[in-house]
Amino acid sequence: MPAPNLQDDDFKARVDTSLWLKIFSRALRFKHLLIPLLLSAVVLAICDAVFVQITRWVIDGVIREGAHAPFRWYITAYLVVTAFFCGCVWSFIELAGTLSNRMAHDIRRDCFNKLQELEFSFFDARPVGWLITRLTSDCDRLARVIGWGSLDIVWGLSYVTMIAASLLYMNWRLGLIIIGVVPPLAIISKFFQRKMLLSSREIRKFNSQITAGYNESIQGVRTTKTLVREADNLVEFQQLSRQMFEASVLNARQTSIYFPIVTTLGSLAAGLALWRGGYLASHDAITLGTLVAFINFAGQFFNPINQLAQRLTEMQGAQAAGERVMGLLATEPAIRDSDAVLRRIADFGSRIADRPNRAAAANGASDQSAIHNPQSAISPDGLSSQINSIEFKNIAFKYDTGPTVLHDFSLKVRAGETIALVGPSGGGKSTIVSLVCRFYEPVSGEVLINGTDYRERPLAWLQAQLGIVLQTPHLFKGTVRENIRYGRLDATDAEVEAAAKLVNAHEFITQMEQGYDSHVGEGGNRLSTGQRQLLSFARALLANPQIFVMDEATSSIDTETEQLIQRGLETIFAGRISFVIAHRLSTIRRADRILVITKGRIEESGTHAELLQQRGHYYELYTSQFRREREEAVLEAKADAQ
Repeated sequence: MPAPNLQDDDFKARVDTSLWLKIFSRALRFKHLLIPLLLSAVVLAICDAVFVQITRWVIDGVIREGAHAPFRWYITAYLVVTAFFCGCVWSFIELAGTLSNRMAHDIRRDCFNKLQELEFSFFDARPVGWLITRLTSDCDRLARVIGWGSLDIVWGLSYVTMIAASLLYMNWRLGLIIIGVVPPLAIISKFFQRKMLLSSREIRKFNSQITAGYNESIQGVRTTKTLVREADNLVEFQQLSRQMFEASVLNARQTSIYFPIVTTLGSLAAGLALWRGGYLASHDAITLGTLVAFINFAGQFFNPINQLAQRLTEMQGAQAAGERVMGLLATEPAIRDSDAVLRRIADFGSRIADRPNRAAAANGASDQSAIHNPQSAISPDGLSSQINSIEFKNIAFKYDTGPTVLHDFSLKVRAGETIALVGPSGGGKSTIVSLVCRFYEPVSGEVLINGTDYRERPLAWLQAQLGIVLQTPHLFKGTVRENIRYGRLDATDAEVEAAAKLVNAHEFITQMEQGYDSHVGEGGNRLSTGQRQLLSFARALLANPQIFVMDEATSSIDTETEQLIQRGLETIFAGRISFVIAHRLSTIRRADRILVITKGRIEESGTHAELLQQRGHYYELYTSQFRREREEAVLEAKADAQ
């Protein structure tokens, strides 16, 4: 489980003020919660300061007037302030908790939405565990800092201001003695907070790598057990865990040194206040109540500073999470609609909105529905939605890392044609269909749809025309019906069942205990590989795509299931542009054209019969595979006979 080398993990020892301004600006979406929360923090700080002043007034009043002191007013003032204090405590708990949860919800939603927009190459470089950490612990941590951190920061600043003003008002010389402890505290805080920031970032980095390791181990548990890799995996995981342990211990050690120093400085300030204030009180320069107030304020002065330091440290520790989350939210998809395409979509939408409803009715359908219907005759940019041809024109392509995969690749396919791609692994077959689907875009050259560069057509429209069946089909947790309907959410039950019948999946579905309402399990684990594949075919067919892609869809299923699929392929391919990648050549014999792809170029092209006559690469592939299949059939027959 090697640790991913992600740029986001290259931390720097600095506090990014602009980052936190962006994060806290998100709280402005909830002004109805934020403003009362901050006001309650200010009022709470005022109450804390007033409590000390009431104590001062009581002491001085009793010394002056004895039993005739106005206790009724003291008690009333104390009860009023206590009521305000309790109200503020209740309100800030309610408001901070609500704000924190709302923020977590919004950040998590925006991150998930961003992940839906990003291109495949983004996921190629980032493990699943890394992304899960962004959506879970990082989002929660930021929300907690924003909700509770903003409360503590405003309360701390307000209370420090109130205490400083009170000290200077009561006796500015004595107040300056206590406030004079702040500069060394600031220097010490800056030193330790930088250290704690670095160690906190290291903790977050290793936590992400551990999450990724968990995910990889769980997904690959079968491979691990079959190769007896449990002990080796444990050693690799222990290395990551040990690194996180060391970073966590270092952070805890730094914290355990820092906060006692702050407490010691606070005690020093209180001692200075008692020493100098006692002298002044003994010479009647200040009253006894004022001395008590000074001692109380000196003891409390560093509580809000402590709180501010803790929140600042927490913010610095969470900065790694903030950098990652905000970096994710700021990531612009490399594959997206150009400004020109967006303008055409907006212009067409405006024209449609301005048309009278009766004109839409006269055309037999609503133009508004045409905008949103993938199978409409009109695409969102106002052009024809019908795909008559796809052409690769002098395409060159390479992934972010690695050599060039396709070299000057050219190909034209018309509606109704089935193109089969065969050849050695790494030759570029999957890259070709990925470019068709615009999961990636060419480095040079053009992919044309009806003669127009497909980068000049809406991305969502193009991908709505796709039906894709992969080697390892992915089913979602739910029922058979829900998984098939995922291809078109507005499909009726009759349409779902019709799609299943066309791919010969209806029979095995009806034999299940609850038929179409049977649960498939996590990832479809209650079904065989062949059954999952049939459901993925039905799902793709239900979407009624104009472009159909089979990427090794029959390589991991048994011969009987392949024959079931074969009988439904003619229906699936009819009228569509179809691309089929297959190592089992029996799947592609009826293709209109078979392309042998080697090192990113077309080595051979023709029908099954034409390529056999050429006696080239395809002939060698087919004859060797046919011979192997016959040998397997003979061995199976002998085994059955025994």
